[in-house]
Formats: sequence, structure tokens, C-alpha cells
Amino acid sequence: MLTEYIDKAMSKAQYEKLEDGTYYGKIPQCLGTIAFGKTLYECQNELKSVLEGWLIVKIRHDDPLPVIDGFDLNKGIPTLKETVVHG
Repeated sequence: MLTEYIDKAMSKAQYEKLEDGTYYGKIPQCLGTIAFGKTLYECQNELKSVLEGWLIVKIRHDDPLPVIDGFDLNKGIPTLKETVVHG
């Protein structure tokens, strides 16, 4: 489920070649996900890593995630209140 969400989010990524020949990438639906790289490939890999970290923080803080192409990850993530702690 998470992998599918990441794939859908990455398909929305926008890249731009900068004046110095490096690349800049962002995912507009996932505010704050930006990356830079010497090559487009490097930028894409960095952006995916940034997205994964962004998701971890959003999930940890129980922040809502954007729905991408109808894929709503919010429905599949139990909140802390729903989680049973065994001890």
C-alpha cells in the first residue's frame, strides 16, 4: 500500500534543469518535498528518499496525507488511538 502511494506521488514529480546544469525536483501535492541532484537520475532518487522521510514524519504526527489519483492512504493508516498496545 505504501509503495503504491510512493509510486503515484513520484509520478506527479516535476523536474527542472537549473542554469548550472544540475536538477531540481518537487512533488507539488506533497508540500515540502524538494530535492536537488547533479543528474536527473540522482535528483529522482533523492526526491524519492525525501518523500519517504516526509511520509514517516506525516504518519508519525498523524497528519493527513494528500489523496493522489484517488489513492487515499489516510484510510489505511490506523491512528494511535486505534492501535492496541500489548505489554
